[in-house]
Amino acid sequence: MDILLIDDEPELRQALAEVLKDAGHAITEVGDGQAAVGPISTKSFDVILSDVRLPGVDGLKLLRLARKESPLTDFILMTAFAEVDEAVAALKEGASDYLTKPFDIEELLHLVARLDSTRSMRRELTEARRALSARPEHNKLIGHSAQMTKIRARINMIAPSDAATLILGESGTGKELVARMIHEHSPRAAKPFVAVNCAAFPDTLIEAELFGFERGAFTGAVKKREGRFRAADGGTLFLDEIAELPLPAQAKLLRVLQDGTVEPLGTDQSVKVDVRIVSATHRNLREHVAQGLFREDLFYRINVLDVSLPPLRDRDGDLPLLIEFFLQGFTKTDAAGNKLVPTISTDAYAALSAYRFPGNVRELGHAIEHAAVLAGHGDITLDHLPAAIAEEAPSGPTSTLASMSAMTLDGAPAAVVPLSIAVREFEKGHLRRALAATGGKRVKAAEMLGISRKSLWEKLRMYDVEDATPKSEE
Repeated sequence: MDILLIDDEPELRQALAEVLKDAGHAITEVGDGQAAVGPISTKSFDVILSDVRLPGVDGLKLLRLARKESPLTDFILMTAFAEVDEAVAALKEGASDYLTKPFDIEELLHLVARLDSTRSMRRELTEARRALSARPEHNKLIGHSAQMTKIRARINMIAPSDAATLILGESGTGKELVARMIHEHSPRAAKPFVAVNCAAFPDTLIEAELFGFERGAFTGAVKKREGRFRAADGGTLFLDEIAELPLPAQAKLLRVLQDGTVEPLGTDQSVKVDVRIVSATHRNLREHVAQGLFREDLFYRINVLDVSLPPLRDRDGDLPLLIEFFLQGFTKTDAAGNKLVPTISTDAYAALSAYRFPGNVRELGHAIEHAAVLAGHGDITLDHLPAAIAEEAPSGPTSTLASMSAMTLDGAPAAVVPLSIAVREFEKGHLRRALAATGGKRVKAAEMLGISRKSLWEKLRMYDVEDATPKSEE
């Protein structure tokens, strides 16, 4: 980040500047408050780190100037213990945080890393908000990753066809949404779209549900029912979880696809239907065929065209868009008519970024709803997220170095430990800070640290920071 450092003690200022530069930040040093007025008025810094007591213009006046000239700049005050009340009051005026002298280097680096992470989150969500506002209304697939761009192109390519289409993907990836988009982009868009979950009906009822029945065809058939095929005539029939279809129903479905006719239960008369079949499953149908659970001839009938949806963990860059999309679903309007979109804390955002979402987009949507309800009108924090997601929050930097290092800033020497131990503890803490700053994204952390992905994984494994097994989504 671009940091303005203001302190009238040269030794302390130089020590802080050196540490911050080593952490990868660009530092501008100023020795008094009056000299800081010009830079604050003419340049937008990411962070301003200022002492409270300064010659000329004090830190509180500089804070007020910064809030006026550059409201997006984060402002950290350094204060003596006796001035804490003053610093707390400054927080109400817009200061981001304060440090009480003497403080450890680790404490400063942790605070700066947290602000860096927060600013990165703000940028991602702001860009996501902008992308969502520019999204065409007909584009219902949220995401600008390479995978989703290919999916949209494939939908546009296959939608005009009448060929049977199979949609593959884990639960929660949006298979029904894609099926609806295929229908809406097809010549059948003005006709019905009928969805059937094949797993929702017992074996004894699924045939009646699909093909219909005559009155008296079986016990309980008190009146005639046309069935889903006839309800979708001229349009699209979506067979979700088709792998759960029992074998007798598979045989009848195959005949419908071959002949274009259905035969309701309780009659031997065939009825002509014009229906495009779109199927979906989260299972491996080829394995089901090999196990005798799914007819091979039916598999080829429903799999003329296919669409494979990636899991959320493989959709690099789509998470901020999806989070912002779901947050907008809980927008409230205040008394003045202003729309208030829920906001999310850095820790909560980092936890969402680190979580792998086995339930994919559906699970993310439920998590945001869960958090928004618990947060009420306030920020969504880690405590508002479902426990499974909150537990994935990247851990903070280690406190071992802070307690054992000789790098204190009050001028008093601390206990000196062997250099190898100090270096090891610092590197371990620095790795954790990098992971926290990138929301747990190890590829980004490696880039930030200036090392290869392999080196980062080896160091994470060596220090037992986390499971360092390389993952495809990274």
